[in-house]
Amino acid sequence: MSRQKFIDRERELEFLERAYSSDRAEFLVIYGRRRIGKTELLLHFARDKPHVYFLATERPYRDNLRELQRLLSEFLGDRLFGKVTFEDVDELLMAFAERIGDEKVILIIDEFPLLIEHHRPVLSLLQKAWDLKLSETRIMLILCGSSVSAMESEVLAYKSPLYGRRTGQWRLTEIPFFHIGEFLPGYTVENIVKVYGITGGIPAYLLQFDPKKGFDENVVENVLSKGAFLYEEAEFLLREELREPANYFAILQAIASGRSRFGEIVNSTGLDKSLVSKYLAVLQRLGIVEREVPVTATLKEASKRGLYSIADNYFAFWFRYVLPNKGYLEAGLAEEVWERSKSDFNAYMGSVFGKLIRIPEVFLRLTGFRFTKLGRWWRKGEEIDLLALNEMGRRALLIEVKWKELSEREARGILKDLERKAGLVGLEDWGKNYGLVAKSLEGKKELRAEGWLVWDLEDFKEKG
Repeated sequence: MSRQKFIDRERELEFLERAYSSDRAEFLVIYGRRRIGKTELLLHFARDKPHVYFLATERPYRDNLRELQRLLSEFLGDRLFGKVTFEDVDELLMAFAERIGDEKVILIIDEFPLLIEHHRPVLSLLQKAWDLKLSETRIMLILCGSSVSAMESEVLAYKSPLYGRRTGQWRLTEIPFFHIGEFLPGYTVENIVKVYGITGGIPAYLLQFDPKKGFDENVVENVLSKGAFLYEEAEFLLREELREPANYFAILQAIASGRSRFGEIVNSTGLDKSLVSKYLAVLQRLGIVEREVPVTATLKEASKRGLYSIADNYFAFWFRYVLPNKGYLEAGLAEEVWERSKSDFNAYMGSVFGKLIRIPEVFLRLTGFRFTKLGRWWRKGEEIDLLALNEMGRRALLIEVKWKELSEREARGILKDLERKAGLVGLEDWGKNYGLVAKSLEGKKELRAEGWLVWDLEDFKEKG
């Protein structure tokens, strides 16, 4: 994140600092999708502490081993350590542990899945080194990886030789929404929300947007133009993470085109039901796809009434605007494609805005309503954008979310209809409040005076 200061990651840094302050050996697993900011986080954390940072590469295992030995030798200030012949990584790490004694040292092994890929025994060898020597020191060993599936199945899973050794783990997720404006000084709240609709909270993607340029110019130059970083990033990520990318592409295309039910996805892709079920489970685990059920659904209802959507904003945008227009974009017609897409993008932002308000942190900061359940509600063609339930106090907050500029008259109509829909939910004995979130809203003061709960992007500015 070279363009700006290190942004947020307060909870992650607290977790790492807490581990560092312990008197025992620590074995942490840090993982998350590419571009999420794992390396920047770890280097920021370790910058003022004794540490060794090693980045595994595609080179053969022995080459990686020699590079790790060189870095450890450099840290120790002992050229002879770098000339000793070590047969394997367990011998190297145990010798290093012997040399550092009781000193608190951080050893970061980044892109650990690449070592596994080139030499599967590295898992057992690392287990051996930990059990025999490292666990008796004050070392802080951090394994980091971008392949979520590899880190979960090879490092964290019950069958892994390393199972039971780790003292902590953290899956890095997106930068919280209210910190995104720090990447884009000078941008309005509306444009920040629109950028979020394209990049999500992925630091490397946010850094592609130049705050000195307008929103439209950034989209054309940095997302829709051939050769831009974000132009083919989705393809690159899917091909790297998944073994059968073509089938996953078909499923994501089906969802992006509006097919949200399991049967619709099966019919659209032509794939076997069992395969679609398996692929959807993988996409959910990776955080690319989500399955929603009505917030009041019973377990039995939840198994039948789920709707699938693309949870990751970058993938949602890419499959809706980049992939279907690839022929035009390859021909250099990015500006024309974007001009043609703007009206649909407004509709797309309606969905993005709704999901944004349903993020627990955003919802709580905006409304202050304490909830035990939060989500959408729908039944037989009727839908409520957001239903928050406080089951202990038997209170409910029902909210409609509109990416529109609403007059006071339009707002009243939406709120009155929300009262009607509340009768369909089945919360007869509950206390209820009704709310509306919009891009902009006339008559907020008057509506609030009457007991309605209303917010627009001006309120985001105050909460940020």
